[in-house]
Amino acid sequence: MKYKVAVVGATGLVGRMMLNVLEERKFPVNELRLFASKRSAGAVVEFCGKKITVEELNVENVKKSNVKYALFSAGSDVSREFAPVFAECGAVAIDNSKCWRMDKSVPLVVPEVNPQAAFAHRGIIANPNCSTIQAVVALKPLHDAFGIKRIVYSTYQAVSGAGRQGIDDLRDGISGIAPKKFPHPIAYNIIPHIDVFDDDGYTYEELKMVNETRKILGDDSLKITATTARVPVVYGHSESINIEFRKPVSRESALRVLKDAPGIVLVDDVKNNVYPMPLDAEGTDDVYVGRVRQDFSVESGLNIWVVADNIRKGAASNTVQIAELLNSRESS
Repeated sequence: MKYKVAVVGATGLVGRMMLNVLEERKFPVNELRLFASKRSAGAVVEFCGKKITVEELNVENVKKSNVKYALFSAGSDVSREFAPVFAECGAVAIDNSKCWRMDKSVPLVVPEVNPQAAFAHRGIIANPNCSTIQAVVALKPLHDAFGIKRIVYSTYQAVSGAGRQGIDDLRDGISGIAPKKFPHPIAYNIIPHIDVFDDDGYTYEELKMVNETRKILGDDSLKITATTARVPVVYGHSESINIEFRKPVSRESALRVLKDAPGIVLVDDVKNNVYPMPLDAEGTDDVYVGRVRQDFSVESGLNIWVVADNIRKGAASNTVQIAELLNSRESS
């Protein structure tokens, strides 16, 4: 069975990647409707060899679109206004913004981790933050096996996480041009600041990781802290994750668990300089895990290194995978 599908924010970095992923994964699209702001309406985008004109996102156009799935990547304000409109018209809105993630009535879904949550939707499903997605793919099998007690996140996030302007700041900075998106030069630099700071000195990006991890893993008792930093890499977030467990764990037992876990590629042969790196993850939908080793400072602890393409698995691909998950039940 094929469906009418909409992409909202179709001309943006993630929106265009959604189109690529839909085509690559051969999602059963009968008709594709593309929506964007009034400024971008009229642009022509190619999909599966056909040229499609981008429409202005407004209530009238949404109501006559008659789509089954609406994939959003247009920011929180747009999602807050238009995701309910699509839902009222019978579509499932799968949103990539932060708007709905912590809403108790909206599932927050990573298909490899909590697929059943998707089927409890009321017309809107939230896609987690890019850094959270790759982390929980690696953490879920370990949590099931050993019971996580505490997590310490340290992230090294690519400039594409800030959109095209982030990429431009890196490329311009190499030529000595002042940044427009970031508060400091990102070329040859690291900025320990992603999103806005709260009164306690944490950024919202850090708090997203804390709160989203608890929601996705279904465990509010998890003790979690995070530090997130922007690094001069175009695509691919890297994360150092320190984990303390309730049950005994060894490097060998952890590797056995990770080896067969869905969505994970184990890349761990340090004697031959083999470990996950952003260049290896770019353009793929997998989560790469390596540098697995025991943390001897606690009774039962591990350190792992996790890398994924933030625009694909961290955004566009996870959104499409959620649609595939829903479609699998429709087709069965």
